[in-house]
Amino acid sequence: MNRRLASVATLLAVAALAAGCSSASATTDPDEPVTLRYQGSASQVTFPELADDLGYLEDVTLEWVGDTTSGPQDIQSAATGQTDFGGAFNGAITKLVAAGSPITSVIGYYGSDDVAFNGYYVLEDSPISTAEDLVGKKVGMNTLGAHHEFVVREWLSSEGLTADQVASVQLVVVPPVSTEQALREGQIDVGTLGGVFRDSALERGGLRPLFTDTSLYGEFTYGSYVFRDDFIARNPEAVADFVQGVARAIRWTQTNPREVVIDRFESIIEGRGREENTDLVQYWKSAGVAGPGGVIDPKEISIWVDWLVREGTLEEGQIDPEDLYTNKYNPYSNGTFDPASGPDGEVTS
Repeated sequence: MNRRLASVATLLAVAALAAGCSSASATTDPDEPVTLRYQGSASQVTFPELADDLGYLEDVTLEWVGDTTSGPQDIQSAATGQTDFGGAFNGAITKLVAAGSPITSVIGYYGSDDVAFNGYYVLEDSPISTAEDLVGKKVGMNTLGAHHEFVVREWLSSEGLTADQVASVQLVVVPPVSTEQALREGQIDVGTLGGVFRDSALERGGLRPLFTDTSLYGEFTYGSYVFRDDFIARNPEAVADFVQGVARAIRWTQTNPREVVIDRFESIIEGRGREENTDLVQYWKSAGVAGPGGVIDPKEISIWVDWLVREGTLEEGQIDPEDLYTNKYNPYSNGTFDPASGPDGEVTS
């Protein structure tokens, strides 16, 4: 295991140990709604928040405790009992489970498609055009041990680079708001850009894509929401209500025009009083969730387990992908709704 991944694993192990001694705050009175503590995302709307606003949550209430800084941080907070659920890249979830944390993915919530994707960009006149050209170069991304690191390493490996060549590529943490500037000033050789940061950078010109995450797997769900296993065991009805509500909220965005979704996001942000603006949501195009209502496809989990085995982070057979997730609470998987139906089970055109 390389030093970077080892350090991440150490942090995850600490989180896993802490999880064993955390106390749950969820209400266990069957006549009272269960309060779910969670972290949000500044100036954006999460699917649980959308589900709550749409009236899809019946047995749970949400308690915002602050904003998350990254997916790995969000699921660590859930694993240690600081929050009740969190979301992250499926590879990061796999590593946290490997470190000993008893958590389970219950629904997919973000991914990539032809309009919602992350691109890995170079300057237009850069000599970099192949994976081999990246040997010894710097790639900027928002955090390590998560989506962007895994995707970059997977792309390099799929392009035929050796393990030593892949290891020579320097992955540098750069805040998304600073990535374009760092790339244009030559501080990094490749910049990871998505959403508003990608669109605004491309409007200014002078950049070209080296590859995108969609170019690897097509439409693909990359991340899931997780709960601790002990929480699920104590509050199965609350988890079921959370998943059905979030699934319907995802499906609502999958079946409504973009402008309708953006209008709803604006209304939620303006009404919650967190001193935010609605600039970011104007660039929303899609969640990139591949399955209807966030149903998890087994390959969305197994592909990262296999990757970690190839990288030497996991032993062959150490983790069964089937143990990492469940679709049993999702109405688009458990027979409640037809997978092609809308957020209320209605027929869609």
